[in-house]
Amino acid sequence: MVKDADGVKMPLLLGENDVRAVLSMDDLIVAMEAALREFSGGGVRQPLRSVVVVGDGHAFYGVMPAFMGTPAALGTKLVSVYHSNAARDLPSHLATIILHDPETGALQAVMDGRYITEARTAAVSAASAKHLARKDARVLAVLGSGVQARSHIDALTRVRPIDEVRVWGRGAARARALVEEIRPHVRARLTVADSAHAAADGADIIALVTASREPVLARSSVRGGTHICAVGACRPDQREMDSALVGDARVFVDSRAGALAEAGDLVIPITEGTFDASRIAGELGDVFGGRIPGRRDDDEITIFKSLGMAVEDVAAARLAYERAAERGLGRGFVL
Repeated sequence: MVKDADGVKMPLLLGENDVRAVLSMDDLIVAMEAALREFSGGGVRQPLRSVVVVGDGHAFYGVMPAFMGTPAALGTKLVSVYHSNAARDLPSHLATIILHDPETGALQAVMDGRYITEARTAAVSAASAKHLARKDARVLAVLGSGVQARSHIDALTRVRPIDEVRVWGRGAARARALVEEIRPHVRARLTVADSAHAAADGADIIALVTASREPVLARSSVRGGTHICAVGACRPDQREMDSALVGDARVFVDSRAGALAEAGDLVIPITEGTFDASRIAGELGDVFGGRIPGRRDDDEITIFKSLGMAVEDVAAARLAYERAAERGLGRGFVL
């Protein structure tokens, strides 16, 4: 706890290194499972995020507030998505999280949210795989070669006995660089695939982590029993899966309301008439809470369509704040 000269507790400023120091992937998987269970159980107040389209429509700025009852947490994430940042050697997703005392509304912390966004997204995917992937899943395909590819390999290999990871990206050099970067930290065999089909064909788990606006994964590339974590497309006019795949799968979402408003992977097939909202099996938090079943047999294709929710960011930020305060990390500041 940091106090000013008068002994008054000050809010904390936490940089990315501070956040990384106190949040492990294993901890986040547990925390995200609890946060989604609380959300689907009615213990979270969270409006749909407000999104401002920037410039020519290829960038946007989002405001994501949430209140969680157990454990109590209140905050807002401010996030920008600029895919053009790659040319500037900057992350495409940048974020700041503001945390408040849920009892008084007083400011508790301002922290970097880039790493939290990266890690909590993969942690939620890993939690989905715990409940929806086959227990014997051993082959992981990752379509995409950016930050989320790295974090998903880390997270998903923690919850299933993965012994082969195939990576595909539109830029082969970038995919090869990712594989070489993570090779010392991954026990599974790592390969770079020549195509999305080559990566996905025969895989047990597929992580879709691209910035594509058009499908990169077709039904013909997916065998029965596969679990898919689809996290890359987060706007209603973007999708990573074709309609045939969505139509043949049992689909789970983080938020039903959010998915029907923003998930192009579902909105587009619904508009086409090839999928109906009533066919969404349910929210992932209801699976975690035991209110609906997860995987029912070894042959069904399951999809977790992830958009990312404010409660995930706030839950992760609360954990980071408490641990940083205990360890004396960050620095106090006065407004």
